[in-house]
Amino acid sequence: MKQNVGTIDRVIRFIAGAAIIAAGVYYQSWWGAIGAIPLLTAIIGWCPPYALFGWNTCKKETQA
Repeated sequence: MKQNVGTIDRVIRFIAGAAIIAAGVYYQSWWGAIGAIPLLTAIIGWCPPYALFGWNTCKKETQA
């Protein structure tokens, strides 16, 4: 798996995932488990829908 989630995208996903999980815990709702999806994609740096549509938010590496 080649990473397709850039640094800024990863930070946003991590914060959003943590916030969703926290809201689920606060409201005692299982819907907070959905927060695991953006959290997991932030941790591994790969997003299946991005791969499906050919999107990539990583910076291009320059060739030497």
